[in-house]
Amino acid sequence: MSVVEYSVKDRIASIVLNRPDKLNAINAQMRDELFRAFHDFEGNPDAWLAVITGAGGAFSVGHDLQEMGVPAGDSSGASIEDLYVLQSRIWKPVLAAINGYCLAQGGGIALASDIRIASESARFGWPQARRGISSISGPAMLASRIPLNHALEFLFTGDLIDAQAAYRLNLVNKVVPHDRLMAVVDEYAQKILQNAPLAIRGIKEAAVKGQALPLAQRVALGSEVFRRVQDTADAREGLQAFREKRPPVFKGQ
Repeated sequence: MSVVEYSVKDRIASIVLNRPDKLNAINAQMRDELFRAFHDFEGNPDAWLAVITGAGGAFSVGHDLQEMGVPAGDSSGASIEDLYVLQSRIWKPVLAAINGYCLAQGGGIALASDIRIASESARFGWPQARRGISSISGPAMLASRIPLNHALEFLFTGDLIDAQAAYRLNLVNKVVPHDRLMAVVDEYAQKILQNAPLAIRGIKEAAVKGQALPLAQRVALGSEVFRRVQDTADAREGLQAFREKRPPVFKGQ
């Protein structure tokens, strides 16, 4: 039985973590299925944007601790590191609809998304140290998203914070009533889908790659991406539509 629901409709890839009875704890099967879902999303020309969320009352509580210390019968599956790296190289936009607990590896998957919308009932934390284990996404991702002292406070104490506190720390873009979460995320998605997908991907690529570059190299990268995107049918369509005072019809070409 699948533990990740994946589908593509109307240019949106829907990725749902589906172990609600385990609060969407991430086991080996879920990692493999998530990896395959993101891999398909990356290469699928019909999918311009992805939305990831959790079934039931949680986004994900992180690694399934029942697996810890249990020898794997087949070590060929995707690791959480593989998943983070794959997410980091996808230039299509990814929105996270955070509907409840978002902990540890679940937090890492959310942080690898571009826009994070949280239900008012969401809770965030990296409590691995309470179980005697370290964190991958905390030092690697959380510590670069928020001030280091706050990241270390999370990681040292294992404390959880609510959605409003996460918003104040810029962990999430917006906090909404729980029953409005998916509607608000869809509103964001529809706004993004009105724009040229190749331009969006170029913007994300330049912004993400540029984080590690000096200013002159960031500008050069932005110029290279600009020239690449400018030489597309969608760019010509956008300018033609502007001249003709009509909405553009983008095709991802």
